[in-house]
Amino acid sequence: MQREEGELETRLERVMGELDRLVNWERRDRTADMGRSLAPVRDLLKRMGQPQDSLRVVHVAGTKGKGSVASLVAAGLSAAGVKCGCYSSPHVERVTERVRVDGEEVCEEQLARALEVALEARARSIEEETPASAATWFDLFTSAAFQVFADQGCDWVALECGLGGRLDSTNVADGDVCVLTNVDLEHTSVLGDTLQAIAEEKAAILPERGVLVVGRGEEETALTAVALATAAAQEGSVRFVEERAGSTFKEHNVRVARAALEEVEARGGPAASALLDQAVISSASLPARAERFAIGGRAVVLEGAHVASSVTGLLDELAREELFGSPCAVVLALGREKDARAVLKALRGHADRVHCTTSHGGPLATGEELAQLGRELGIDARDAGSAREALQAALSGDSSWVLVLGSFYLAGELRPLLLELDQDKCSPSSQTSCSPTPS
Repeated sequence: MQREEGELETRLERVMGELDRLVNWERRDRTADMGRSLAPVRDLLKRMGQPQDSLRVVHVAGTKGKGSVASLVAAGLSAAGVKCGCYSSPHVERVTERVRVDGEEVCEEQLARALEVALEARARSIEEETPASAATWFDLFTSAAFQVFADQGCDWVALECGLGGRLDSTNVADGDVCVLTNVDLEHTSVLGDTLQAIAEEKAAILPERGVLVVGRGEEETALTAVALATAAAQEGSVRFVEERAGSTFKEHNVRVARAALEEVEARGGPAASALLDQAVISSASLPARAERFAIGGRAVVLEGAHVASSVTGLLDELAREELFGSPCAVVLALGREKDARAVLKALRGHADRVHCTTSHGGPLATGEELAQLGRELGIDARDAGSAREALQAALSGDSSWVLVLGSFYLAGELRPLLLELDQDKCSPSSQTSCSPTPS
């Protein structure tokens, strides 16, 4: 976290400084030798008194939409009158975005206190040479989130997987209801290079006798086969949610969330599925998910999508509106492990020019690397310098609208500027004063 010169370091900044010395796979290239294991986080939580055991959980995995579905589920449960937490990643502007209770970000003091508990547990583990000594940044942050939810007296938590599912830190909690939104080729060096292998990793969040809500129809696909096989092995069940022709990503996410809430009700939880009205849905909106701004009479869309199919779906969805019917200027940053060629191909024919850039903090490709690849594909692509320079170049061009795409690090760097430039759009109120830089 960053602070202005002369300001005193906050408690959360100090704790985050300690945390940032640990292995953080969000900021590093994810490779097959990551050494992923649940042993460190299990040991850590045991030393913290198993705070996750007091919570009922809706566990959400998937390639696209898992954060939105988790947020919608949490909003529905809160509307039903139960205290509900929501854990998601990554954040866009503030690290406190990751931990919310009844729709409100946890305050800095609460998060700092919980992180201190987790760090103290790890310190004891180091002295005793137990598995928690190898706990990563995400292990500790996940454990601290469980501590916050327990301290706040949450009844339910909507829990979004970070990476995969089987060995994700969140998989220490058994979901009363589990959700698999979809699968696509991502993190192939870690999760496998086929849709079946990735689906198997993500579906593995299903506990014994659990129910898995799948955000796809029951047609014969690798995802369907894996879901049914996983449920059979766990003596559980599967519920498929059909995709309706012509529906938007948001509409489909709402249907998946509603199905999950219906399964919550079937397991003795609150009656929340009918409460997903427009007001509740709006309250669950997340930043940098097809988020719109109006700057100088021009529309700007901020989106964190980094998979080609998601980019194609977004462009097709936007093209239904006259405002987005013409080619756009794109500001693009992508992680080094992403399939940049496929993403750039998805942009071909939709972009007047691609302003390639990078962003600090994460393992991203350089602007020149992206621009060179774009030119090889016949795209008007250029290295636009810094993220702000790329946005300025896109806004000063002739395109009728601008798409900022490809990385939540990029979104975190540019969103404060977009809010500042869009005089009609107010930044969400927050109890925090954290840095806008993803941690």
